[in-house]
Amino acid sequence: MIFNSFERMVAFRYLRARRQEGFVSVIAIFSLLGIMLGVATLIIVMSVMNGFRADLIGRILGLNGHLGIYGQTAQLTDFDAMTQKVRAVPGVVSATPLVEGQVMATSDAGAAGALVRGIRPDDIRARPLVANHIVQGSLADFDDDGIAVGDRLARRLGVTVGGKITLISPQGTDTAFGTVPRLKTYHVVALFDVGFYEYDNSYIFVPLDAAQLFFKLPDAVSSIEVFVADADRVSRERQLIAAALGGGVRIVDWQQANSTIVNAVEIERNVMFLILTLIIIVAAFNIISSMIMMVKDKGRDIAILRTMGASRGMILRIFMLSGASVGIIGTLSGLLLGVVLTRNLEAIRQFLQGLLHMDLFSAEMYFFTRIPAHLDTGEVATIVIMALCLSFLATLYPSWRAARLDPVEGLRYE
Repeated sequence: MIFNSFERMVAFRYLRARRQEGFVSVIAIFSLLGIMLGVATLIIVMSVMNGFRADLIGRILGLNGHLGIYGQTAQLTDFDAMTQKVRAVPGVVSATPLVEGQVMATSDAGAAGALVRGIRPDDIRARPLVANHIVQGSLADFDDDGIAVGDRLARRLGVTVGGKITLISPQGTDTAFGTVPRLKTYHVVALFDVGFYEYDNSYIFVPLDAAQLFFKLPDAVSSIEVFVADADRVSRERQLIAAALGGGVRIVDWQQANSTIVNAVEIERNVMFLILTLIIIVAAFNIISSMIMMVKDKGRDIAILRTMGASRGMILRIFMLSGASVGIIGTLSGLLLGVVLTRNLEAIRQFLQGLLHMDLFSAEMYFFTRIPAHLDTGEVATIVIMALCLSFLATLYPSWRAARLDPVEGLRYE
């Protein structure tokens, strides 16, 4: 729709209400603020939800792999041969034999439950999520009785690099005097902090040979962990691995193992989008209200314009431009505000925490040590287009009312 200079001049003049028309101007300002806050809030919340999902899946897949291969019993024998077959499957990036088990970790300062993962030294050094997030010590000493511990777990136990942790297995050793708890003392050689509370607070990596000895699996492992090139298309590699191994195993992909978490995040994300869209819809209704009041107040002006030769189409375009301007300015302001706040969300959180002296984002509750945010360009564009469309639709009925106004009726009582 093309607007001539006269239509633009009149439309923008109507946005600057005179003193006696101040209430109309106030409603227009609140409509603009409503759209601005609605767009900004929607951009911020959806970016945080996207960040949560990406970080959550990234942390889960970074430590747990895309596929897990398990035996029909609690262990896998002949695992080295199976690992070589899996590595030869197209699309497989790596395959790692693991020994896993729950233990009680104790030190001179305390005790805590932990999850032990037995892994070969070369395999853990090749895992970026762990190797690139060592905060103390080094994985070069990860061998024999040297172990890597989550930073938060180490703080709970009061140990640092060089300290000792004793692991106690819930499965004891049967002796002539009864069941004796199985325990072994290890030296801490590295502390890692991957930024995911559950892992940093409970994971202990132990050399595979030591874990096999501790859990009494001398010639077996608990599972084989597999990473593939494309995590979202893991089903194809799953079928190829099953064919290569020829049965006798159970294969579980990451979508099956974490379906509850992934589905919950996706549902929450969609619900939040719908709820926050209502803010923009309410602001659009405010535009309708302000436009209807403007049409009523400008009845005499509309009649004069019509008698001077203005067509109904011209009146329609004047009021459409006047109302749409509020939506356009509000949407663009909201876009700018939302992007700026999203990119500085963590800095704002740190500032507010220092100002209020309280923890606004507890890692124990939210599982992350920072607020994740990821701006999706396509999603932001969708929000902006939706806000502009709602703002434009909100102007149609009041503008149609203005164009249908009879000049005689408009001047009769003046």
